[in-house]
Amino acid sequence: MRRGTFVRWGVPIAAAAVIGAAIGAGPVIAAVSGDPVLPERSAEQLLADAVAATSKEGGIPPMSGTVQQTASLGLPALPQTGAVSPLSLLSGSHEVKVWYGAADKLRVAMPTQLNETNLIVNGGQAWYWDSATNTATKLTVKQGTGGPAAHATPLPQETELTPQQLAERLLAAADEHTAVRVINTAEVAGRPVYQVVLAPKDESSLVQEIRIALDGETYVPLQVQVYAKGSAEPAYQIGFTQVTFTPPAAENFTFTPPAGAKVEERTLGLNADDAATAEERAEHAREVAGDLKVVGEGWTAVAVVPFSPSDLAAAQSAKPEDGGERFGGQGGDPAALVDNVLKSATPVSGTWGSGRLIRTKLVTALLTDDGRLLVGAVTPEEITKAAGVK
Repeated sequence: MRRGTFVRWGVPIAAAAVIGAAIGAGPVIAAVSGDPVLPERSAEQLLADAVAATSKEGGIPPMSGTVQQTASLGLPALPQTGAVSPLSLLSGSHEVKVWYGAADKLRVAMPTQLNETNLIVNGGQAWYWDSATNTATKLTVKQGTGGPAAHATPLPQETELTPQQLAERLLAAADEHTAVRVINTAEVAGRPVYQVVLAPKDESSLVQEIRIALDGETYVPLQVQVYAKGSAEPAYQIGFTQVTFTPPAAENFTFTPPAGAKVEERTLGLNADDAATAEERAEHAREVAGDLKVVGEGWTAVAVVPFSPSDLAAAQSAKPEDGGERFGGQGGDPAALVDNVLKSATPVSGTWGSGRLIRTKLVTALLTDDGRLLVGAVTPEEITKAAGVK
């Protein structure tokens, strides 16, 4: 388990932003089945409650529990790397244990059959422990020295909008692309929850619906499920299987490297090399954004970017240790993944040209022979139609 893996998991205690982004395209349609367990509420009311609960002083309440992530995307067999890596999260089930005491007290642990990794944050001290390599890394984050925030976003300040006003703004264009309903009879990790169900209106989308579960008492997001068309089980799911809203014991946030462990120190955001790397990544992101073209809108939008044979060769020649951010040692094998995916590709052609089509339950991709990559949560027919738009 590496730092990049933790980032990709996106622990649900921080998932309130997902709600805002997702509900922003959908209407409020109340739908209740069976005897209600929780009082009926609209999506607008629930969003306002979630914003209010997470923005109040102290943030979300202290909690602990077990998060399970499950992916069944219909990908071809993934390469076996012998370790947990970002690629491994694309299939199967994985568990993470979470303890949250406050904004500066957090512990995330991922056990495997033989090993365990831990990220422990306690005030100004943080540790990353990897039992597989018997390595403890002490992390220090250097604070910026004045000036405007590097990652400031043009979001409304809390003094400008109340939670209710923010919810109304996010739901302003509700009925354009998405139908929304609220279920108040569901349960997650033994707790009654509200489920906000988002369903694309366009039949060309591969997504059947997305379900976001909010705890009925705290309004903390407890689960996110993504269903593909024609599937009774989620193609992707992340959520708590066990959760308790009580302060975790203090010893959960203390860590002492075991005897014989290798101890390393790493300072993040410190030197010129880090700054140069960040600028290089930012420049690359700007280049990609400049080349990106989007065909369609809403759930059936298709992203189109230049993709040459040399890009493909570079991906296939990538070393396993290049597979994602990590604190050392083990990553995925992108070359093996690319090779497996390409073997499953189907040759296609049309008035737009020719290429190779890759289809999963939720995403369709098209590599054209004229040097384009098209990706979208759409049917093959929709993506080949997009290929004709040049």
